[in-house]
Amino acid sequence: MEQKNEFIKGTNRSKIKSDKVNLSVSISKLKKDTHKLSKMYDFKKYMDSGDMVFPEDMQEMIPKDTPPYLDNGEHYVERIGRALKFFKQCALIGPSGTGKTHIVYLVAELAGLPMWEINCGLATSVFDLFGRYVGLGKENWIDGLITGWCRKGGILYLDEANMMKQDVATKLNPLLDQRGHMVLTEKDSEIIHRHKHAYMIISMNPVSSEFAGTKPINAAMRRRMSVWLNFDYMSVGDNVDDKEIQMVKEKGGVSAIDAESIVRVGAKLRQEYKMGDIPYGPSVGDLVNWAKICADGASVPEGADETLVPMTSDDPEVQDEVRHIIKKVLESQAASRKKV
Repeated sequence: MEQKNEFIKGTNRSKIKSDKVNLSVSISKLKKDTHKLSKMYDFKKYMDSGDMVFPEDMQEMIPKDTPPYLDNGEHYVERIGRALKFFKQCALIGPSGTGKTHIVYLVAELAGLPMWEINCGLATSVFDLFGRYVGLGKENWIDGLITGWCRKGGILYLDEANMMKQDVATKLNPLLDQRGHMVLTEKDSEIIHRHKHAYMIISMNPVSSEFAGTKPINAAMRRRMSVWLNFDYMSVGDNVDDKEIQMVKEKGGVSAIDAESIVRVGAKLRQEYKMGDIPYGPSVGDLVNWAKICADGASVPEGADETLVPMTSDDPEVQDEVRHIIKKVLESQAASRKKV
């Protein structure tokens, strides 16, 4: 008899009670919250959460209360929905902090799909991913995470996919083409057909020396992805997005002046990161965290010293460079305001 997969990572942190009344209330609230979010995106034309029906024990795996994803008119949410509808899988590429993981959670919530998440950069064994027998003999089999997704459906999210082990990629290939099944060699070569609502999204950083361990996706998997979406930061260099400033202002609780200063610093640091001069480019979330410290009474430079500066690097020289960039941007902002 198969046991419940011990490797499942539920994305909804609130525990759904076994009592049927409480479970019904929880699911109703989830649908209500998701309805508000769905008004922001033209997503139903591709995937409708009303069409997705999963067992009660999988409801807690459906993301909840995911913040909106802001872009510069690229309509990433709808394009991912289209890719999943037409091809059942797609790939997201972009530097760290551009919101790739965030948008996968958002798409899962909008579609009403459980999330099965794997970080390919971790030393996860094939047994953890596909399954194994426990104890003596062949009486007790436990499905691995990928096998559970294949049987039950949802979104399989492979983060840092260009760090994936080759033996894992090879076993995935039959699932991603017209065959649509996996051969579970670990379990007497059992053939498991892919669930009709089993979708896959992979994400990765660009292959470069700065991302240790990355390598090009092998040609067989690359052909099977069908759709590739490139992500970038909202604000980079002198190109600053007003929507990002507004988000930092609202989420961080700071003034419009401080929010603009924080975003302009972030944009400059991202430019330096993309040029290879510093090891990290801040995400929108990093800037919001910085703003929250400032909203509690710290100055913008003081807030940076508690958040952004040490986050960028442990190297004192790099930290001093970040402080220098912050100082220059703030001085430039102050000079611009004086002219006005």
